[in-house]
Amino acid sequence: MSSIKKVVLAYSGGLDTSAIVPWLKENYGCEVIAFVADVGQGAEELEGVEAKAIASGASECYVVDLKDEMVSDYIYPTLKTGSIYEGTYLLGTSMARPIIAKAQVEIARKVGADALSHGCTGKGNDQVRFESCFAALAPDLKVIAPWREWDLSSRESLLDYLAERDIPCSASATKIYSRDANAWHISHEGGELEDPWCQPTEQVWTWTNSPEQAPDKSELVTLKVVEGEVVAVNGVELKPYDCLVKLNDIASPHGVGRVDIVENRLVGMKSRGCYETPGGTVIMAALQAIDELVLDKASRKWKEVLGGEFSHLVYDGRWFTPLKDSILAGAEALSKAATGEVVLKLYKGQVTAVQKQSPNSLYSEAFATFGKDDVYDQSHAEGFIRLFSLSSRISALAKK
Repeated sequence: MSSIKKVVLAYSGGLDTSAIVPWLKENYGCEVIAFVADVGQGAEELEGVEAKAIASGASECYVVDLKDEMVSDYIYPTLKTGSIYEGTYLLGTSMARPIIAKAQVEIARKVGADALSHGCTGKGNDQVRFESCFAALAPDLKVIAPWREWDLSSRESLLDYLAERDIPCSASATKIYSRDANAWHISHEGGELEDPWCQPTEQVWTWTNSPEQAPDKSELVTLKVVEGEVVAVNGVELKPYDCLVKLNDIASPHGVGRVDIVENRLVGMKSRGCYETPGGTVIMAALQAIDELVLDKASRKWKEVLGGEFSHLVYDGRWFTPLKDSILAGAEALSKAATGEVVLKLYKGQVTAVQKQSPNSLYSEAFATFGKDDVYDQSHAEGFIRLFSLSSRISALAKK
C-alpha cells in the first residue's frame, strides 16, 4: 500500500502529463492535484487546461500566473550576469524552471500534499532542474518521476493508454516536434532536428520570420537601461514583462533571435535544439552595448567569468543555492553603472547597436581621437610597454 496520499503534478495539458494523472492514481492510489504555471506560453496552450486536467482524473487544477515574477526576479537578474550558455543559448527553458518548481512547492504546502511529480523524461535536463529545486525547497516531499518508472515508452503507447481509459487528448501520433514555450523563448527539438546534417525546415519555426521573409526595410528601436535593467522601449516606460512582450512583437517579424545549436546536456549527451528568442536577443544586445561604455577592461573580463559560471548554474538547475546569491551579488555591483540609452537596428535576422550613450561612460573622444589632442602624451607609451613586457624580456635574456 502506497504511503502517498496526495501529489501535486506539474501539468501542461500535453500528452505526457495527461497520461501521468491516471497513472499516478492507478499506481500510487493517491489524489492528484494539477498545477499549471502560466509563464507566458500563450492563451492557446492554456485554453481549457483546467477542464483537461479534471477530465484526466485530477481532483483540482491550479493555474498560477507567474509571468511578471519570472521576468522581474529570474530573467532580469540573469541578464545582469550576461549569461549565454555555450556562447549561444539564452537559457529560456532553464530560467523558467526554478520559478515553476517554487510555485509547485507552494501549492503542495497549501493543499497538504506529501509528494511532487513532473513529466520530465529520464534523458533530459529538466528532471535535474525540477528535483534540485525540490531538494532545496521541500526535501521532505517525495518526488515521483513517472518516465523513470513506467513501461510506457513511446508517443503511441501513451495515446493507447489514454484511449483505453476513455480520457480525451488533443495530441496525435503524428506530432513531430517537442516544444517548450514561455514569454522569453520557444524551443524546438525532434523530427529532422535529430540529424545535425539536416537543415531545419520552415515548419520548425513558429514565432519568427525567416531572414528571407523579413521586411526589406530595417527598423530602429530605442531601449532605456537603468542599472542593468531595460525600463523603457521607444520612450515608453514599461514593467519588465511588458518590455519583453513589446520587444517580442517588434523583433519577431525581422527574424531576430533564431539559433540552431548542438548543446551539451547536463546528463551527458549532446542534443540539438532550435530556439527563438526575439525580444531577449534585443535586450541582450542593448545591455552589452551599455557594458562596452561603462565597464573598464578588468571589470568586463570579470563579468565574462561571472556570466560563464552563471550560465552553467542556471542550465544545471542550481538556482536555490548560495552560489547563485554570490554571483548575482557580483553582477549587481557591476550593473550599478549600467545606465544609458541604446538605439538598435533590426534587419534580416540581425540586431545591431548603432547608437549608445551613458552618463557613466568611460569613453572619452578627447583621449581616443586620431586627431590632434592635448590630453595624451604618446611618448609615455614606451615606458608602459617596457614594463608590461618586462617578464618576457627577462625570460628571453635568461634563455640566452
